[in-house]
Amino acid sequence: MRSRWASRGVWAGLGAAALALTSVAAVPPAQGEPSAPAVPSTAAGTSASLTPGERTGAAPATGATHHPTRPAWSLKPTGTDARFRGLAAVSRSTAWAAGTKGTVLRTTDGGTSWRNVSPPGASALEFRDVEAFDGRRAVVLAIGEGEASRVLRTDDGGATWTESFHNTDPKAFYDCMTFFDRRHGLAMSDPVNGRYRILSTADGGRSWKVLPDKGMPKAQEGESAFAASGQCLVSSGSRDVWLATGGAARARVLHSADRGLTWTATDAPVPGGDPARGVFGLAFRDRAHGIAVGGDYRADQQSPRASATTTDGGRTWRPAAKPVPAYRSGVTWLPHTRRSALAVGPTGTDLTTDGGRSWRTVDTGSYDTVDCARDLGCWAAGEKGRVARLERG
Repeated sequence: MRSRWASRGVWAGLGAAALALTSVAAVPPAQGEPSAPAVPSTAAGTSASLTPGERTGAAPATGATHHPTRPAWSLKPTGTDARFRGLAAVSRSTAWAAGTKGTVLRTTDGGTSWRNVSPPGASALEFRDVEAFDGRRAVVLAIGEGEASRVLRTDDGGATWTESFHNTDPKAFYDCMTFFDRRHGLAMSDPVNGRYRILSTADGGRSWKVLPDKGMPKAQEGESAFAASGQCLVSSGSRDVWLATGGAARARVLHSADRGLTWTATDAPVPGGDPARGVFGLAFRDRAHGIAVGGDYRADQQSPRASATTTDGGRTWRPAAKPVPAYRSGVTWLPHTRRSALAVGPTGTDLTTDGGRSWRTVDTGSYDTVDCARDLGCWAAGEKGRVARLERG
């Protein structure tokens, strides 16, 4: 997810409903995994809520009475055990999910039913990113070394697919993609000959070309991107794009202001120094304001300082004063807010209402990626076929 073209920019306006995130169990937990409570509490023992004042960063009016509604992550049975790291929120009714075993699902009724629209013969592929323009047109990215990396597109809701890119370079490993609009997009590979490789499309993903790498800084030893949520490459506006890295001595975020032709690299205050650490997901609500999340994806490792923010388009990054409490792979800004965002990972969902400076855990369900559409349709996806929509109650 990635500031998708459908939800980029400075969101204006004020949502009428307050947000209180809870978890609704719709599929049985794995053996040994505790069931999620119907209304999980924060550490203080109260349900996390986001008041109208928090949504804009303003203080509530004196004497105002707040009666929060209780929106929840409502799990939508998908009929599969695939792990979904690719997610595209088109609206409250329409979403796409892409994952393991070549699985692509689509819903147009808010998750009540899911249509398996997986490309034929793709069961050996692992889809890690999907960019959807609407309920009929979408592009999916398969990851892996050499010929495992591919891009496919559909124009008929997944009834048919066309392979538009088939990697033949054994050194390339594609991780993520992003679209500026319905026509222009980029995909990125881990370093090839010491530099990240960028693919470009100008026809909505029907064809791709490799961009020259003269404007790409050299990668660090061992550096790569993490194909964990489809958010290691994100864009905002018509030309700006950011690339998240890890696995090396320093976690970095690269920025291009010319659709991937030239890049600058900036260190991010997120733990590095290990192949399992770095920045895993990015979200920008405009050209200036961004959030980075990550940490150490190993379950037995702590992830201090696993989130950071920028207010200058990524030229500088600041560590969060109260960061996400554990490894997080996905992040998205909440529509119609300027300071509120969600971050997700295997151990829960966190909420910020101050632009990413502080976070609180509001749900304990496992998700890998999260995305919101402009009509307040927010979706999350992850392991064991889990896909959920934020219900407003």
